[in-house]
Amino acid sequence: MKARYSVIVPMFNEEEVIQHTYERLKKVMDGCGDSYELVFVNDGSRDRTAEIMREISSRDEHVKLVDFSRNFGHQVAITAGMDYAEGEAVVVIDADLQDPPEVILQMIAKWKEGYEVVYAKRLKRQGETLFKKATAKMFYRLLSSMTSVEIPTDTGDFRLIDRKVCDVLRGLKEKNRYVRGLVSWVGFRQTMVEYVREERFAGETKYPLKKMIRFALDGITSFSHKPLKIASYIGFFLSFSSFLYLFFVLFQKVFTSWTVPGWASIVGVNLLFNGIVLMLLGVIGEYIGRIYDESKDRPLYIVRETRGYGDAESGGENAGVRKDNDYAR
Repeated sequence: MKARYSVIVPMFNEEEVIQHTYERLKKVMDGCGDSYELVFVNDGSRDRTAEIMREISSRDEHVKLVDFSRNFGHQVAITAGMDYAEGEAVVVIDADLQDPPEVILQMIAKWKEGYEVVYAKRLKRQGETLFKKATAKMFYRLLSSMTSVEIPTDTGDFRLIDRKVCDVLRGLKEKNRYVRGLVSWVGFRQTMVEYVREERFAGETKYPLKKMIRFALDGITSFSHKPLKIASYIGFFLSFSSFLYLFFVLFQKVFTSWTVPGWASIVGVNLLFNGIVLMLLGVIGEYIGRIYDESKDRPLYIVRETRGYGDAESGGENAGVRKDNDYAR
């Protein structure tokens, strides 16, 4: 029987928490009164996460496993979950239990009212450092100011989407994905539920500073061209200032006798201007790099095996990426 609800759970090295995540999700979804499936996507974990989920899926028909051949990233894992999800409503939730599974029932209630996207807005972020809270707040405000797409602040990927929204997202093929931005971009009727984000149940965060910076760059470059415009404005301003300074130097040389010989000021100006030019080239390079990724047209992910999909189960050398009845994505 086709499930009415699909819950997507991306996983990366979550052996300490995944059993508890499964138990809480099962308790919540058993109480919803409709059929459901739990789609766990193993994003190349190096611990026992996949092994634990294989054992659980063998005894619970609600549990399905999509096992990547390597780590492809959190946003790609969410995308794969959407590719495999069969429900009329699809929920995305992380495996670390910072997002309480019980909020899913509130999302379902909003969905039944006719909303096609229900996202969860954080009122508080417990167990997170002041630095992370401050940088997250800055990023969401910066992104909101730079894009014409209204992306809700203080929200993550924890949300419910209708089947029609899921199908539209499956058709978006871009490689550097920022799923929460894509959900806002496609539109449809959207609303929110509020909740308090809890501390991690166990394990370590999968988003250290380096990944957070990359994630922020993906969000900004995917939904805004303003950094390129800023680069143009700064370049024009510096060029104009350079010409003014050139006239000033010529005036000193021709009409005055108080020019000071030396190279310190020249070196200082050159270092400043060269640094700015390199920074602007870096901004342009970020966009060119994304164009390069798109031009290669490689699949977003490769699947080693699946569990719980009947005839779709596969593994070994023939495993690829699923699309429709095979593994192509």
